[in-house]
Amino acid sequence: MSSHRISEITNYETTAYEHSEFSALQFRLGIWNILSPPSVSEFPVTTWLPDPSDSVNRSPPIEFPTSLAIFIKMVKRVYETFSPDQVTDDMLDKAATLFNENYGTWGPQSHKPGKPVTLSIRRLREQYLPDTAESSYIRVTVDGNLAGNAFICRWKCRDNIICWVTQLVVGKGYREQGLATGLLRSLREDRDDIYGIMSSHPGACLAAGKSFGTTIETVPLDFIRNEADAVMKSSPIGYVRDAKLCGSIFDPNDSTGLVSGVNTSFFVSHDEPLEALKVVRDAYKWPLGELSDGYEYLLVLQVKRRRPRLSAQ
Repeated sequence: MSSHRISEITNYETTAYEHSEFSALQFRLGIWNILSPPSVSEFPVTTWLPDPSDSVNRSPPIEFPTSLAIFIKMVKRVYETFSPDQVTDDMLDKAATLFNENYGTWGPQSHKPGKPVTLSIRRLREQYLPDTAESSYIRVTVDGNLAGNAFICRWKCRDNIICWVTQLVVGKGYREQGLATGLLRSLREDRDDIYGIMSSHPGACLAAGKSFGTTIETVPLDFIRNEADAVMKSSPIGYVRDAKLCGSIFDPNDSTGLVSGVNTSFFVSHDEPLEALKVVRDAYKWPLGELSDGYEYLLVLQVKRRRPRLSAQ
């Protein structure tokens, strides 16, 4: 049974305003770095001199345009992992609220088109933290507020330990900050052999590829084709076990447009995922194909073991 694990990260968020225009800034180890600033020659300049009593500080003066207003905010991110017996109803209540407000809405082919997809505390515990499986709950808080969470399940298939992400949600106000990647990296254990996820959102697939030792452009489609069926059929989670494999890597005559995916008959709206997919395709060579209603993308990734270092002779 997993113990309660905590990792804490403190970030400095900086914002600069230049005549109502945003400039990107970085604050690292006491050094300011202005990225792509406007021409400072047009503005008055304020010079910050080092403290002459500081015998260590010998850096040259730092100059800034006086019209540049700089604001620094310290952001505290805490990642925590819990075993099922450590997850309280209050924690699940917050997790349900996060899901209900951020996951998505039902699609046009569903029984409640346009309505939010929701989960209750009871269903969260029964479906994602079942007594019959080894599962964990991982959450990230930002300045004390729940910003994202994940549920995972582990089981054995042949001689491999499978770690499957059964849910991954990040609040809309906290997206594109690396929290999904941070959550997935927090759940990893040395004993894991294979990671898996089914998701309709390209962002979740990107985060999984990055977190589990590859990139979305280099996912091992041959490995997915060869291992997905056995891995999923051995799952103690019903909707994973019952999902039907779809895509051209499983059936050359597949007409869905998918390359690697599953038919879950889960008719959530794909409006937001498809918009995200357009952005992803501008930046990456997307390998998983098209996405139709009722289908999700599938990733099954083998853990890349580091070779042990040879001791010096």
